[in-house]
Amino acid sequence: MDIVGTWTGRTACLLQEAMRMTNEDFAERLGISARTITRWHSAPTMIHRTEVQQILDITYEEAKPEVKQRFALLIQPPEPRVEAQALRVAIAIVLRGDEVLLVCRRGGGTLRWQFPAGMVKPGASPETIAVQETHGETGVHCTVREHLGQRIHPATGVVAAYHLCDYLAGDATNLDPLENIDVAWVPQSALTRFIPQDQIFPPILNALEAAA
Repeated sequence: MDIVGTWTGRTACLLQEAMRMTNEDFAERLGISARTITRWHSAPTMIHRTEVQQILDITYEEAKPEVKQRFALLIQPPEPRVEAQALRVAIAIVLRGDEVLLVCRRGGGTLRWQFPAGMVKPGASPETIAVQETHGETGVHCTVREHLGQRIHPATGVVAAYHLCDYLAGDATNLDPLENIDVAWVPQSALTRFIPQDQIFPPILNALEAAA
């Protein structure tokens, strides 16, 4: 690379890092005080005076090829950061009278009962996914009555959005035998026999109590 046009606190410290020197060693190499080097670290945007610019030019020019190579890598602008999108699922709590719809999932060698749910792809509506996945898994048509909120699911770590839904039509059938082993309408009063109470999102229990 070409020599640095203007040395700043940041670029001088990157040269120090490329040379793998301590503050004391770098200060001795440049013929200045170690306190000055420390000040450069705390002021990355400062522009050095002319005589310091010249000293840094000479130090860089005299550096070994491997030092210059490390410096070239260090001085490159950082890669743009790509924010990862958190995984999201839409969960449907479907009511039919005093019953709630559950599916029994396979996974990890165990069986567990839970509410119908599906992954929400970027740009998709969680409400739409909740309705579509319920029908795709169980054959039950439903409509969203109320959004109950969302949380980081304590077991899976994904963002879970919960929707209270009303039953419209259809027989509860296991339409996804690869994922589920059973589908059932469960009395609301017996829900905690299928899903431990401490694993149920509290707004769900509040909504079921209000609907009872």
